[in-house]
Amino acid sequence: MGAPLGGVFTATQGLKTAWNTPLDERGILGCAMGIAYAGGKPVCEIQFCDYAFNTIDLMKVAGNQRWAGAGNFDMPIVMMTPNGAGIRGSLYHSHSFESWASRLTGWKIVTPSNPLDAYGLMLSAIADPNPVMVLLPKALLRAKGDQLLPGEPADYDELCRMIDAPVGDRSAWEPQWPDLGPHFVPIGKAAVVREGHTATVVSYGRLLPECARAADELRTDFGYTFEVIDLRSIFPYDWDTVSRSIAKTGRLLIVNEDTEVTNFGEHLLRRAVEDHFYDFLVKPTLLMGKHVPGIGLNQVYETNTVPQYDQIRDAMRDLAADVA
Repeated sequence: MGAPLGGVFTATQGLKTAWNTPLDERGILGCAMGIAYAGGKPVCEIQFCDYAFNTIDLMKVAGNQRWAGAGNFDMPIVMMTPNGAGIRGSLYHSHSFESWASRLTGWKIVTPSNPLDAYGLMLSAIADPNPVMVLLPKALLRAKGDQLLPGEPADYDELCRMIDAPVGDRSAWEPQWPDLGPHFVPIGKAAVVREGHTATVVSYGRLLPECARAADELRTDFGYTFEVIDLRSIFPYDWDTVSRSIAKTGRLLIVNEDTEVTNFGEHLLRRAVEDHFYDFLVKPTLLMGKHVPGIGLNQVYETNTVPQYDQIRDAMRDLAADVA
């Protein structure tokens, strides 16, 4: 989305190369595909992943173009869309789309857990000749990262003055974008954000920082050391990093907020059991959202539908204390 808002979360605010479209998800994706066929590299935005369901047939077409054309027809589109819960968005603004997306063969799917990875994954997605879906955790789109982008001012107030549009009349406002350097995060490469030997925790997106925070707390309180892995890419995913960690710790917890039936974490769990059945000291587990039609607007409904910090911490503690 273009001026003046730049999308629901102002992600494209002030970009002269962004423009508004009718609120038509099929038209947005179809237009992006047409630009790609003509040799462009478009980035399109679906305002919320909840409305990407309207485009699944087109996503299927986009995903099979390179395969069907024997590599002669690239489809270098990027579709970015806010994903998941955490903003009390109720029934139509709280979906998690990664499990659906993982079934769209031909697509690459990434989901960052911090601003630097969001920047690096977006640059890698734009450079890729395949269609890439960038799932941006809704609840983290206002979160400030610990690491600066290359070229980002260290003074946060200065950055705000440079790029935040003023309240009120914005007709004469022009952003002063910092001169950012390149930073590419390879698609398909996980990050080990905490190293440890007690157990392996695999997560991504919004709940990854919660897993890291729980690991820090449990280390302080009980001396447990959890190896926390940020998957970053849903497909292709970094099985080598996950596999090495399981072989080291013998214990596994997978955490996400998608619903519990045909959850992407179930695929990881199946592969973990097949590859590491004899390495496990205790049964591997998966903490995920409840299989309900939607998430209610009331905060109580949301907190009782998707995993919360206390549940993550307790699941990690129970896994560490489980007797082999």
